[in-house]
Amino acid sequence: MAFGISEIDDSQAPLMDHLVELRGRLLRCVLALAIFFCISLYFADYILGFLIRPLTDAFPAGEGRLIFTKLYEVFFVELKVALFSGFVLAFPIIANQLWAFVAPGLYVKEKRAFLPFILATPVLFTLGASLAYFVVMPTAFRWFLDFEGSAGGLQIDALPAAGDYLSLVMQFILAFGVSFLLPVLLLLLNRAGIVSRQQLAGARRYVIVGAVAVAAIITPPDPGSQLLLAVPLLLLFEGSLLIMRFTDRRTAQKESVEQAQREAPATKAAPADVEVERDAE
Repeated sequence: MAFGISEIDDSQAPLMDHLVELRGRLLRCVLALAIFFCISLYFADYILGFLIRPLTDAFPAGEGRLIFTKLYEVFFVELKVALFSGFVLAFPIIANQLWAFVAPGLYVKEKRAFLPFILATPVLFTLGASLAYFVVMPTAFRWFLDFEGSAGGLQIDALPAAGDYLSLVMQFILAFGVSFLLPVLLLLLNRAGIVSRQQLAGARRYVIVGAVAVAAIITPPDPGSQLLLAVPLLLLFEGSLLIMRFTDRRTAQKESVEQAQREAPATKAAPADVEVERDAE
């Protein structure tokens, strides 16, 4: 009984060390987020102006405006902008702290396997967000503004609220940014042996339906933005299959070389064994 208690006490020390390290790294993440939040809050007007630019370009020259129906609405809009920008700027530090906490528990091969995915995540997210900002949002906003006019003798004008506009912009950016991480997810599942390239290729028709459904759910209800998300998703899916094909081919070649190296000593040893038998005779 005493041995069991001492064994439990000995096992608590590494666990406490890991918890202390985790707390330290989480504090660094929170500190980085707080610092970049404060910096972004100082430049909140400029960041908000950058996010408003697609809507400004969608309106005719000299027209269009944002309104707020609550006295505190613009204040909270700037807070959201600063928090969103602060998280984007602090993400490399947050990812580095998480990697530093997980990496010591991985083998060298596992580190080499996961490191490309970690590096590809911010790149793919930035590509998706850039597509949303420079292509999808201007196209969608121009399509929305086409509904201005008159009906029943009354003029219909677009007067978007600042809070609603920011929510729409964040929905666009997050939807496209996260969706562009599809190759990372598929390649990780393939590397873990959960799915194979043949299984994914066989489910291509279901993937097409799923991509269209996801685009219809997470984007605003206009056909342009839905197509502009569904098509890149399908291209990323096909690109993932292509990468898996090269990876599988490389793995097969490596396994064949290793097998040939294992069989080579046995083949070379066979003539020597024959000579020993002949000498014995």
